[in-house]
Amino acid sequence: MAENKTQPTKNSVAAFLNKIKDTQVRDDCFALVDIMRTATKFEPVMWGSAIVGFGMYHYVYDSGREGDSIIIGFSPRKQNITIYMMGGMSAVGSELTKLGKHKVGGGCLYIQSLSDVNEAVLKKIMTKAFAESKKKKAMMEKKAKKK
Repeated sequence: MAENKTQPTKNSVAAFLNKIKDTQVRDDCFALVDIMRTATKFEPVMWGSAIVGFGMYHYVYDSGREGDSIIIGFSPRKQNITIYMMGGMSAVGSELTKLGKHKVGGGCLYIQSLSDVNEAVLKKIMTKAFAESKKKKAMMEKKAKKK
């Protein structure tokens, strides 16, 4: 079975973020590191060349495919900052209505800038999403042990 393309690396998160040319996006990403570090109590790790992740879980799908992924993280993309939440959006639905300008898709939250959102609400979302992710992580790991 093929390995995931995106794996944790030893690359420096700070060096990656410092290469972002847009000053506002760079500052927002450093702020997201602080928010996610506080919410997760994990240090950031580069996953592949462009994802900053916090925590790791092992998953096993019914198809037999398995691998490791981040619990929560983000990536500065061309169109927006993509925030990945393994726990999905269902646990943070009420907070999303108070967040400000954003889009969602699957387990991702898309923002243009931290100035577009209520940062206190974003912190609540990160904390709640991480807690939900830990529950899902425990269920997936239990499932993996049974196989």
